[in-house]
Amino acid sequence: MNLNLKNPIAFFDLETTGINVSKDRIVEIAIVKVSPNGNEETKTYRVNPGIPIPKEASAIHGIYDEDVKDEPTFKEIGKIIAKYIEGCDLAGYNSNRFDIPLLAEEFLRADIDIDMRKRKFVDVQTIFHKMEQRTLTAAYKFYCGKDLEGAHGAEADTIATYEVLKSQLDKYENLENDIDYLSKFSTQNKNADFAGMIVFDKKGVETFNFGKNKGKAVEEVLKEQPGYYGWIMNNDFPLYTKKVLTEIKLRNFNM
Repeated sequence: MNLNLKNPIAFFDLETTGINVSKDRIVEIAIVKVSPNGNEETKTYRVNPGIPIPKEASAIHGIYDEDVKDEPTFKEIGKIIAKYIEGCDLAGYNSNRFDIPLLAEEFLRADIDIDMRKRKFVDVQTIFHKMEQRTLTAAYKFYCGKDLEGAHGAEADTIATYEVLKSQLDKYENLENDIDYLSKFSTQNKNADFAGMIVFDKKGVETFNFGKNKGKAVEEVLKEQPGYYGWIMNNDFPLYTKKVLTEIKLRNFNM
């Protein structure tokens, strides 16, 4: 089943130096851009992360410092990527919890102004876990009937993710072939930031989703605990989380 698209959608996968959204960097990004008319285009970029790639990470994706030492940094190619995905909804595997937050961090570090909040996000892993609860390799075998060659390579994983979503639509009659629906279905929390540190409650109020203030309204915490804002800003939290927190803080000053 082909995707029923209102906007182009960019399937993407990141290979990185690790899994810390705040500290780690992209070493490879692959994008499969699908247009509403069905046209597909694939681009893959190797990226010099500017920091050493840990051996543990290289053992997974097979990319070593030597492989990327002459590649451009994200700051050098970020505008090209931003332009390429302009107007696209975004999809990936575990992308809502990892790839999208980390990509947003890289854009901020590179001083590239891109509003990703206007996009629809489809997380194929969430759909898979709600339906079957397995890994990408198992998902590819289960839905597509093929072994995933080159797993943990960004391009192989990205293409597999795209094929899995199409097969999921073929398999489940109750899954609507509509990006708005798939975005809502594959979202577990309604995040105010990408990392899920700040989420909206049932009333649409931003609340903290971690630590001692988990479940408490952000505005109330900032009023009652003025130092909490400074503590977050001075510690190892994602840049985008800090940006959202600052927006909430400034919003109260403008009221």
